[in-house]
Amino acid sequence: MSEANADNPMTAKQLIGVVLAAIVGIPVLIFLLVKLFTSGLPVNPGSPTMTNEAVVSRIQPIGYAKLDESGPPGSRNGKAVFESVCMSCHGTGLAGAPKQGDAAAWGPRISKGFATLVEHAVKGFNAMPAKGGAADLTDDEVARAVAYMGNAAGAKFTEPAVQGAGASTAAVDPAVKGKEVYDSVCMACHASGTAGAPKLGDKAAWAPRTKGGLDALVESAAKGKGAMPPKGGYSGSDEEFRAAVTYIVNASK
Repeated sequence: MSEANADNPMTAKQLIGVVLAAIVGIPVLIFLLVKLFTSGLPVNPGSPTMTNEAVVSRIQPIGYAKLDESGPPGSRNGKAVFESVCMSCHGTGLAGAPKQGDAAAWGPRISKGFATLVEHAVKGFNAMPAKGGAADLTDDEVARAVAYMGNAAGAKFTEPAVQGAGASTAAVDPAVKGKEVYDSVCMACHASGTAGAPKLGDKAAWAPRTKGGLDALVESAAKGKGAMPPKGGYSGSDEEFRAAVTYIVNASK
C-alpha cells in the first residue's frame, strides 16, 4: 500500500481541487481576455461613451479650445473669452505667449497698436493658431479679449461694443468716448506723425483736412486714406469712430 502511494503522490482530494480550479479558472481567464481585447471596440452603439458628443471630445486636436457658451454668439466680453480660451497659454506663458499682466512682455506688442494685435489674434501669429484655436469666436470677441489682456498690462484699449439686442442705445459723448478710441487706436500714428499722419493738436496739418467739414472728414477716414486703413483699423461702431474724429478735430482748433 505504501509503495502504491509513492508512485502516485497526488491524493484524491488534491485531484478534485485541480479539477475545480480548471473548471472555474479557465472561463474567468477567457472572459478577462475577451474584455481586454474588445473594451475599445464600439460594440454597443447605445453606450454613453459612444454618443456623438463623447466621440467628438475624444478626437479633438491637441490645443483645441472650446468657448464658454454662457451667452449668445458674439456677446462674450474680453474677460469671458480670456478665461475660456486665452488663459490656457497667456495664463502661464506657454509657447512664448506673453503672460497676462506682464507689462514688460506686452509693452512692445501694445506699441504696435490695437488693430495690429487684433489682426494677429484673428489670423494667428507664430505659435498661436487663428483665434487662439476657438473657431467659434467672432472677430469682435477676439478684439475684446485682446483689449482685456492689453489693458491688464497698461494699455487703454476699448473693447468693441456688443451690437444688437441688449446693446446700449445711449448717445456717445465725443469728449469721453472719442478720447478712449483715440488712446486705444489712433494715438499709434497721430501722436507721433507715423506714415505722414497729422499729429494731434497740429493746427497747420489739420486745417486743410477739416476744411470740408466734419462729415466729409469722417466719411474719408472711414474708407481709409493713404497709409491709414478704413476707420484706422478700429473695429467698434461708426458712432464711436465719429467720436474719435470729433475729438481729434477739436484738439486742432
